[in-house]
Amino acid sequence: MDFTQLGRTGLNVSRIVLGTMNFGPHTEVADAHAIMDAAHEKGINFFDTANGYGRAIYPGRTEEIIGEWFAKDPGNRHKTVLATKVYGDMGDGWPNEGKLSALNIRRALDASLKRLQTDYVDLYQFHHVDRNTPWDEIWQAIEVAIQQGKILYAGSSNFAGWHIAQAQEAAARRNYIGLVSEQSIYNLLVRDVEREVLPAAQEYGLGVIPWSPLQGGLLGGVIRKENEGVRRLEGRAKETLERLRPQIEQYEAFADELGHEPGEVALAWLLHQPAVTGPIVGPRTMAQLESAVRAVDVKLDEKALARLDEIFPGYKTAPEDYAW
Repeated sequence: MDFTQLGRTGLNVSRIVLGTMNFGPHTEVADAHAIMDAAHEKGINFFDTANGYGRAIYPGRTEEIIGEWFAKDPGNRHKTVLATKVYGDMGDGWPNEGKLSALNIRRALDASLKRLQTDYVDLYQFHHVDRNTPWDEIWQAIEVAIQQGKILYAGSSNFAGWHIAQAQEAAARRNYIGLVSEQSIYNLLVRDVEREVLPAAQEYGLGVIPWSPLQGGLLGGVIRKENEGVRRLEGRAKETLERLRPQIEQYEAFADELGHEPGEVALAWLLHQPAVTGPIVGPRTMAQLESAVRAVDVKLDEKALARLDEIFPGYKTAPEDYAW
């Protein structure tokens, strides 16, 4: 496994991030624990979760599963860079059960720590921007949590470029480091962050952590799997595949030319992009985890990267993307 520093921090994290969103609703506890064991064995030290994950069972169930794994062996927590999130409503609709008020940050963090069976979180991420809470209030709540030893770093998720700028300028006025990471949807099919989010992350020294790197499996060899009868898409995913079938066919053929699985090429492409720390993978099986790890060793030269840009065109930095 390769490692890199998270943004401008001194924190070393694996270039593949273990996503845990499936733990509970789609992955049984024993299997989830086995996947986390295997992740450590393969050198993955960066685990991502959120307080709302597991909602199909009940919000917080995924954090509980991770906490149970930590409790089995205290060494597991020591070897893990743990990231969780705050924003979503965790209550029954009563006021102040969600978003980024100082009150909810305090309550939500304490609840996450209890479920995770740990006394601190390495990276505490804002799952969405809260347009109604001033940044001075948010940063004051985070500074208190840091002083209490409950978190080490703060990050964002699903922010626009100007949200990152707004957050960082408010933090600078407080002489605080501010955000160290941004977690965005980013893959060969969805490249919108190239306009403003990636440039903002680079300017302010944030590590970018892409989620949905395979776009729901569309970049994971979906046509081959359909032809082999392994997978059948329905609904919106099927409509998207039909709309993009010519491009995805070209992509899968090119992955064959390179001698790699399509999913490995998609992950490797992200690892070649500026500011990207590492993509989040959410394996349901050991085979999926092993494939994700292999992506770290896939090297794409300029010719290969250019070919992928031909198949899935990206964006220039704004405003050049749409103006002279």
